[in-house]
Amino acid sequence: MVSVLTACLVVGLTGLIIGVLLGVAGNVFSVEVNEKEEKIREELPGNNCGGCGYAGCDALAKAIANGEAAYNACPVGGNPVASKIADILGVESEESNKMVAFVKCNGDCNHANQRFEYYGTQDCNQASLSTGGGPKECEYGCMGLGSCVKACEFDAIHIVNGIAVVDREKCVACKKCIAACPKKLIELVPYNNKYFIACNSKDLAKSVIKACKVGCISCRQCERNCPVNAIEITDNLAKIDYEKCVSCGKCQSVCKRDIILSTK
Repeated sequence: MVSVLTACLVVGLTGLIIGVLLGVAGNVFSVEVNEKEEKIREELPGNNCGGCGYAGCDALAKAIANGEAAYNACPVGGNPVASKIADILGVESEESNKMVAFVKCNGDCNHANQRFEYYGTQDCNQASLSTGGGPKECEYGCMGLGSCVKACEFDAIHIVNGIAVVDREKCVACKKCIAACPKKLIELVPYNNKYFIACNSKDLAKSVIKACKVGCISCRQCERNCPVNAIEITDNLAKIDYEKCVSCGKCQSVCKRDIILSTK
């Protein structure tokens, strides 16, 4: 009986000592919790897409709490999440213009000429390396093999008639499609703007006409007719300054090559 009581006493004392040591260790090695960081993390959507430029939502929450990132840095959450984070930080929230991805190519199966039929791996990066720039006559055009589609986690981009097309309502501007495109065809554009240049070719007019029915030949009609000087020809290609553009549609009306698309 004495041995049993002794054993119980030893076990009890051992447990007590271990508990005390764990408590002391917890206080000594504890990491200070940033309450703002925790609250910000709760508001972030948790997609961990990396569109903000950080490794994930945890990293972004820490950066925002430490003043290293803007309160509206999350492209997925948009203005609603930004407003909540601004309240946590005690700053005034400003409505920002939503950005969406846009594919600068309208050279689909009906418009773009092919150099050859491609039967290789259905990956734009592989095709561009193994076939001298891809099967299209235009080396700047969309190959339509869907690397951007595979990269998008939000089902916001699809291949339609041989080219990638973005669903503006689903796009969250995470930039993964931009990183996946070897042709650098995709850019972020303001959601509210109505007109966009659907060409990325920097070739001279003769080569463009040979390659595609809807390529920019730098005729400068859009540049000359823009009432607010929002279009400029650079490297044989028309470009819109979205800060100046008032979406009047004059550029589209004078473009004979149908390279300026409008939202519906």
